[in-house]
Amino acid sequence: MAGGGSRAKLIGAVILVGVLTACGGGGGADKRGFGRGDVPIENFTAEQIFERGEFEMARSRYEDAAFYFSEIERLYPYGEWARRALIMQAYAYHEDEDYESSRSAAQRFIDFYPSDGDAAYAQYLLALSYYDQIDEVGRDQGLTFQALQALRKVIEQYPDSEYARSAILKFDLAFDHLAAKEMEIGRYYLKRKHYAAAVNRFRTVVEDFQTTSHTAEALHRLVESYLSLGLPEQAQTAGAILGHNYRSTEWYEDSYKMLTGRGLELEAVGDSWLSKIYRQVILGKWL
Repeated sequence: MAGGGSRAKLIGAVILVGVLTACGGGGGADKRGFGRGDVPIENFTAEQIFERGEFEMARSRYEDAAFYFSEIERLYPYGEWARRALIMQAYAYHEDEDYESSRSAAQRFIDFYPSDGDAAYAQYLLALSYYDQIDEVGRDQGLTFQALQALRKVIEQYPDSEYARSAILKFDLAFDHLAAKEMEIGRYYLKRKHYAAAVNRFRTVVEDFQTTSHTAEALHRLVESYLSLGLPEQAQTAGAILGHNYRSTEWYEDSYKMLTGRGLELEAVGDSWLSKIYRQVILGKWL
């Protein structure tokens, strides 16, 4: 018993020395041990390694923290500490902006512990690993689609979790981001007088992204594009939808001037795809 107590005190002393060494100006922790030194990490318990990971997290040394949490997964793959270390590993990698590693750790947690109370957080971290990489509108939007899929899982699989509300807000923002991309491309085509190509982009926004902040402009751009194509009926119908749903916007004012300046009314005319939307959304006639 005495020998065991001495050993415990020795390990505690080594940990303390390691912490003090890492806090000093002489550099960081050597990942072979806790200090700069001489005691392999295999000599420490899962709890001790976990505490070191927490210590590195508190110092915002996320890469080192992730390393210690991953070592628990390697050295002690079963049990409570492995479970706790895996979710912390995903979090540490995310804070370090190593999104691929964060996603991998989060997915392993979901696979190993699907019924665990932290499974919702793991799925949320996985979604964030995509969401936080969404760049400016001009970049490829593949990550946005992946973020939407992952956020939808949080919303649908964990509707009562504390992360569902945040996931809904981020889902809406990512959805709006995709609409913005369509608008950017549509404006590009419109500016270069590729009107048919522009119409296809604005139509996508009106049909698939109706709940976003870009719908009013998309309808106005359709008015502009259809008039340029010599298709006044489609332009009038787009203007009618715009006038019914977005009368207080600048886009309605511009479309109104554009149409009435040519002697055209803002009314549903003909049987185009816009006329179907008018009947469904404005008149409530779905058949």
